[in-house]
Amino acid sequence: MAVKLRLKRLGSKRNPFYRIVAADARAPRDGRSIEQIGTYNPNNVQAPEVKIDEELALKWLKEGARPTDTVHNILSKQGIMKKFDELK
Repeated sequence: MAVKLRLKRLGSKRNPFYRIVAADARAPRDGRSIEQIGTYNPNNVQAPEVKIDEELALKWLKEGARPTDTVHNILSKQGIMKKFDELK
């Protein structure tokens, strides 16, 4: 089973809120997910609000989960991708 780290959209119309989840690559965007890793709120006025459980993210990356481009950028800004590269 191929696992991806990706965004799951929540929130109302024109007010998106995302969960960063580990999900089967074949599942729909807002479909069933395996585990929630964090949240991403792009609507914050100063800067987007990001909360990630670093241990869970590293666990899934070690197990071979592939992040989407957006999630990869979010993890890079949080410094998680750097820690993952150092663990290799």
